[in-house]
Amino acid sequence: MKQRITITNASITEMKLQLEVSDSLRGLIPAGQILVDSEHCSFIYLMEDQEDYTYIVIPEQQWTVIKTGIDRTLPVYLKGTDQELELVQFQEELDFIISNIKGNSNYGNEMVQKVEDIF
Repeated sequence: MKQRITITNASITEMKLQLEVSDSLRGLIPAGQILVDSEHCSFIYLMEDQEDYTYIVIPEQQWTVIKTGIDRTLPVYLKGTDQELELVQFQEELDFIISNIKGNSNYGNEMVQKVEDIF
């Protein structure tokens, strides 16, 4: 089973969008890919390690701040308990996913509505 780490806070500081988790990021490398978890109404940023992927879960509660950061084209960083990493391709991937979700009932009506309301 893939490890899941959930974003607990999103903020805009020092001209960057900072996503925070309460876990170690040791050994993780940003994969530059975002998936959709329609069942839990969240986005998933993929991180790689030597053996598998780790899912960085971006719940709906953080979307408003993320939307502000994306609108301002700020770089996105993930801050863990031990380090901070830039999430490469975050904006491009999120823009692509959002454009696919809008009006697309394949993602489920609830997910589509929430994405359309915020993004």
